[in-house]
Amino acid sequence: MKINILAFILFISVTANAQDNEYVQKGEFGITVGAAHYFGDLNTRIGLNRPKPALGAFFRKQFGNYVGLRLSAHYLQVGYSDTYSKNEYQKLRNLSFNSNVWEVALQGDFNFFKFVPNNRNYLFTPYITLGVGAFTYDPYAYTDGEKQFLRPLGTEGQLVGYKGRKPYSTLAMCIPLGVGFKYNLNEKMNFSFEVTHRFTTTDYLDDVSTTYAGPGAFVSNPTALLLQDRSVEIDPDNALGKVAGRQRGWSKQRDQYIIAEIGLTYNLSTYRCPSAK
Repeated sequence: MKINILAFILFISVTANAQDNEYVQKGEFGITVGAAHYFGDLNTRIGLNRPKPALGAFFRKQFGNYVGLRLSAHYLQVGYSDTYSKNEYQKLRNLSFNSNVWEVALQGDFNFFKFVPNNRNYLFTPYITLGVGAFTYDPYAYTDGEKQFLRPLGTEGQLVGYKGRKPYSTLAMCIPLGVGFKYNLNEKMNFSFEVTHRFTTTDYLDDVSTTYAGPGAFVSNPTALLLQDRSVEIDPDNALGKVAGRQRGWSKQRDQYIIAEIGLTYNLSTYRCPSAK
């Protein structure tokens, strides 16, 4: 009788260990919430003082315990104003913008540690992520309390072909590069935290890039005249845009944004058939 009881306990123990080893994580569905911040011609000192909301969802296909391929989608807001700058020229320039951003990206995720949900030996790992994506944006500003989209105004002379300039596209590419960590809560759920920087292919996320086109480029559009040079609101006698060719932005560097977010994911899993060995 004692031998039978001992054999039963041993069988249960071996079976439990076998199940741990047979668990296979196939992938994850996840949702995220966090904050986004913009860096560019209005935020040249990489200030983090004006974060805006970001929401996301993704599917990750897992290839083993270390490598995954993720398809993600994000909605976020970005914006900034020269009033936050410590630079006197920027304060006088007095430009501002906001924009809604919709992004899709394909990213490779690489775990530093082996990650196996529901296995107490492998519940946690930091990871890095790198990928490529595309996003849409459409900057706008407010004048007299009224929302004005900036691209249709051609604030740097695009509508009149000043120095060969053409209206910029509202679609651009981005390269996400980030770090994060994830922790397994139970067999089905994981928690994550991630910070990912986006390098972009556009310098017009903020509608600012090169030089002033001068008042002559906007004689038929008073709204564009006002929004291309808002220094007139600070010092009407020394408005920056009165001189065509004066610096308005810095075209040598593309705009960027960053997202910091927490996430909750649902595991897609299966159990591999026990090995004959």
